Amino acid sequence: MPEKEAGRIGDGPVSLSRGEIFDLLDNDGLTALFQPVFSSRTGEIFGYEALVRLREERTPPLDIGFLFQRARAEGIIPTLDMLCRENAFRRVAQLGFPERTGYLYVNICPATLMHPDHRVGATDRLAEECGIAKERIILEITEQEAIRNYDLFEKSVEYYRKRGYKIAIDDFGVGYGGLKMLSVIEPDYVKIDRHFITNIDRDSFKHNLVDAIATVCHKLGITIVAEGIERPEELEIITRFDIDLLQGFLLERPGPTLSRQHLAPLVVRQEVSYCLGAHDTSCTIGATVKYTEPLSPHQSLMTAHQRFLEDVNLQGIPVVDEQRVLGMLNRMHFLEKQMVGPHGYGFALSAHRTVRDVLGDDFLLVEAATPIENVVGRIKGRKGMHLYDDICVARNGKYLGTVAINALLEAITQKSIQLAKGANPLSGLPGNGYIQRTVATLLQRKVNFDVCYIDIDDFKPYNDYYGFEKGDMVIQRIGRLIVDIVQPGGDDRFRFVGHIGGDDFIVITRPYVSQQICRRIIEELKGLLPDFHGDQECGEGFYCATDRQGQQRRFALLALSIGIVSTEECPVNSYAELAFLASEVKRAAKQEKGSAIVRNRREGLLVRALRKKGKAA
Repeated sequence: MPEKEAGRIGDGPVSLSRGEIFDLLDNDGLTALFQPVFSSRTGEIFGYEALVRLREERTPPLDIGFLFQRARAEGIIPTLDMLCRENAFRRVAQLGFPERTGYLYVNICPATLMHPDHRVGATDRLAEECGIAKERIILEITEQEAIRNYDLFEKSVEYYRKRGYKIAIDDFGVGYGGLKMLSVIEPDYVKIDRHFITNIDRDSFKHNLVDAIATVCHKLGITIVAEGIERPEELEIITRFDIDLLQGFLLERPGPTLSRQHLAPLVVRQEVSYCLGAHDTSCTIGATVKYTEPLSPHQSLMTAHQRFLEDVNLQGIPVVDEQRVLGMLNRMHFLEKQMVGPHGYGFALSAHRTVRDVLGDDFLLVEAATPIENVVGRIKGRKGMHLYDDICVARNGKYLGTVAINALLEAITQKSIQLAKGANPLSGLPGNGYIQRTVATLLQRKVNFDVCYIDIDDFKPYNDYYGFEKGDMVIQRIGRLIVDIVQPGGDDRFRFVGHIGGDDFIVITRPYVSQQICRRIIEELKGLLPDFHGDQECGEGFYCATDRQGQQRRFALLALSIGIVSTEECPVNSYAELAFLASEVKRAAKQEKGSAIVRNRREGLLVRALRKKGKAA
């Protein structure tokens, strides 16, 4: 929660005593400002980060980062940390945050989590007093602090996650933990530190680092936040990486109120990607790569000229040095600029020049695992004259090949056809084929996830009584309801919705958020019941129809039975095994009256289910 944009640690006074820190704490010397975090796709405010500020300016100025540094040295960071959190919660409640949509980002120091004086449940009580749902709070854990006991740290983080809080790594890339913290926490969000965002348009090293971080996070289903955006050129580069959330002075500065500003969408998503972060290799740019013999930067321009003359279909030649892509020579630009030149002397002037002499940075290099939709988004950000240049593709940073724009368009067309064939014709959601491939890939990658099997209770008698047309409408409306709740803004890449068939749906989420999502689905279904049944049936709470034995009886209004299987608590090895377990859990949910959710409990369920399956065999 320290204001990272306001200055650097150490810019404050030379010293700050323990007594002066307590004076600030005891006399209400700190307050909270709020900076919005925007969705890059919709332009809407996704959440607000609470930032610490002094209530009154001091002379000499006191840098907030320095305050936290001194508090950490004095061993009173938990007290300072908790006070800042309390200021943020109470202030945001006064501003009407509980009645709005969006999330609240608050910092929590690792030292606080592991300190002996850390008060368990204090954040819960504070959130409840302020009327803020825990599910709307994102705890930002800074990476700039050394962690001595990772086991204790992991347990502390897991405690908050199980309570419903979302977890973010703040200042990613500049701290002590790095990838180790990423693997220990398995966060919902990663905030790329402003150091890597500043002048990213001028620094190819930062450009490639952020590209790599974004690629890794996308693969892991982690939502990415770019903070510290201060210039339009930085924003333009960031949008090419398909980074989900944006924050910085360029978009809006922190303020004492909750902003209602709305940005123009920066990246328009034309379709929902059912690749769940490009798990399906056919969805990635690597599937369309063609190897093009590269040039060395030390070769003569005449060699490049000869290559273009000999192959009239060759539109671009990559320039590679020790497997690292340095640039691309585009046919049209090369021949016009280097061989002809503005006054017709280009050929003579280029006779003794090397490829390195003419290389620019206007080329597009992407990792093979990048989803083709992401590549299209990055192409949109290219300058007009380079819009149709071939794309260079690398695998783990090493040159792999090139992709022509027409080949990319063909791949997108084929994928659209494949999606259409694999989608359920009634709901338009991914069907069984996509569902099985998605689950198989997640299992292969050993990613922990929850699978929710959603079944509409007594749908057959409903269909018989109200008619197939109304039954189809129910399937479509419930499918749309599930998508709106599971994928509200498309910012969470680790959420998948599929339609198994008939009245059965499937949802894939991160562990521990599945029950919250399912409760929302059930709650929102209540608002649709008047459209599904009519006022009279809703008033009576039932309708009369023929059951499967041909007997007339009462049926309750439409409800949902949801069985949840968590691969974290109940390891599975195949889709078939997962489907079997889910059917057992769903059957347990159907024993309950009305809508119900049943989640598996550790491996006991797996053992009982497999034992039952063995007896049946």
